[in-house]
Amino acid sequence: MGKKGYHHGDLRGALLDAAEELVRERGVAGWSLREASARVGVSPSAAYHHFGSRDALVHDLSVRVLTRLGERMAQAAASGEDPRGSLVAACRAYVRWTLADPAVARLAFAAPARDPDAAIAPHPHDVIDAELDRLAEAGDLGPGARPAAEFAVWAAVHGVATLLADGLMRLDTEEAAGEQTERVVEALLTGLRQEPGRTWPTPHSTHTERRTRDRG
Repeated sequence: MGKKGYHHGDLRGALLDAAEELVRERGVAGWSLREASARVGVSPSAAYHHFGSRDALVHDLSVRVLTRLGERMAQAAASGEDPRGSLVAACRAYVRWTLADPAVARLAFAAPARDPDAAIAPHPHDVIDAELDRLAEAGDLGPGARPAAEFAVWAAVHGVATLLADGLMRLDTEEAAGEQTERVVEALLTGLRQEPGRTWPTPHSTHTERRTRDRG
């Protein structure tokens, strides 16, 4: 693909766009900041005014695409008729996005997922969290099952998305992938409702630790 040229006054955004194209074509590691600069039509020195290194560009692109995933999940959740339907819709959006853009999806959970200062809003974790809170408020999820249930949902849905994206599980259509996602989420919710009354280990992530820190 040739140069697009830099015309619209947002060099930072243009470099992020170019990097996203390169990720789709070559993966996360198969290109350089110089190549991203050339694709935009500027010198590497101009790019360095916005990104001090290729890693910085990859990091900021990761933040952008993870935020985009959160937005799509939130939009899908808003279409649900009830909390359960909203959670399923958000999870289907997660899998659909992963399968539509697998190279970018692999990037999404790279740098910002481990960066305590990455500002991602809405974060996909928070979308799942909010819908589980609504389920609990509606009485569809017991108080003993609610703590850290978002990690169980995330693990299940990310597993479906990854297995499909990597070709380890195959389904014929996008709708079939959505139905499989729905089945997994419904089965998980059924299991959560039937959990024995015991205390489970509480998982953490960089995002939840950052959220706790900001609220404190």
